[in-house]
Amino acid sequence: MDFVNVDHLLKDAIDMHMHPGPGAMCRLDAMEAARQALQAGMRAIVLKSHPGGVAVANMVSQLVPGIKVIGSVTLNYEVGGLNPYAVSNAAMYGAKVVWMPTFASSNSINKMRALGLPLQGAGISLLDKDGKLVPEVHQILALVKKYDMVLATGHISPQETFTLFTEAQKIGIKKLFITHPTDAEFSEKLLTISELQQLAKMGAYSEFTLVGILPNEFCHDPVKIVENIKAIGPEHCIISTDLGQPQNPLPVEGLRLFIAILLHHGLTQKEVEYLVKVNPARLLGLE
Repeated sequence: MDFVNVDHLLKDAIDMHMHPGPGAMCRLDAMEAARQALQAGMRAIVLKSHPGGVAVANMVSQLVPGIKVIGSVTLNYEVGGLNPYAVSNAAMYGAKVVWMPTFASSNSINKMRALGLPLQGAGISLLDKDGKLVPEVHQILALVKKYDMVLATGHISPQETFTLFTEAQKIGIKKLFITHPTDAEFSEKLLTISELQQLAKMGAYSEFTLVGILPNEFCHDPVKIVENIKAIGPEHCIISTDLGQPQNPLPVEGLRLFIAILLHHGLTQKEVEYLVKVNPARLLGLE
């Protein structure tokens, strides 16, 4: 690989998936995350909290001018699960991303239970016993459409993803985001590359995260990540860090490392620009 100035590729980059504080299990708070991103010349960051909450992003965006700090809402139990009122409130605070249930999803809870964790309950499913979307999801989709938000899958199953995105397309939602779809650590059932190619034809973007390849986390082979991105098409993929945890690198440095790793294993600068600039900007309406 020829020498590439990775810092140049960080300029105007967007991290769609970051976990800063407040919170005891975070290495840095949202204010510091924004300052570091600004210093690196990044364009925007999306704050993701499994319990939910968007007011922090709204406040930090005012306190750290020069970097867009974008809020989101995650439809876990902490916000009432599949709660249209939580989505409406988040949108009014300026949130741009709605994540379907993550660790509260049936797909994720089944995985955790299989690993021996003593979890109770069935978790949250988007589908009823007949495989149709429950009424609350239709209300949420209407709000996503109304406020032109990004619809992200969280940790839901492949069946839920296809059913959700098919209905989203019917009502004109175009901003579709598949959250770390190849990370078996979160999900009982995973999307295949063939299925991700089908979803790409529907306009969906597949996400790959640095957490997936870290040696202290999921240890996925970065060569395989590059192969997957090329198979789906870089124009249909996004990379993000999923960082903020105390045991991991800081998000900005993590994104820099991820870019360098992908370049080392065969992606071009043009392809990386799709992953960290062009595609996330399209999703967030920052073109």
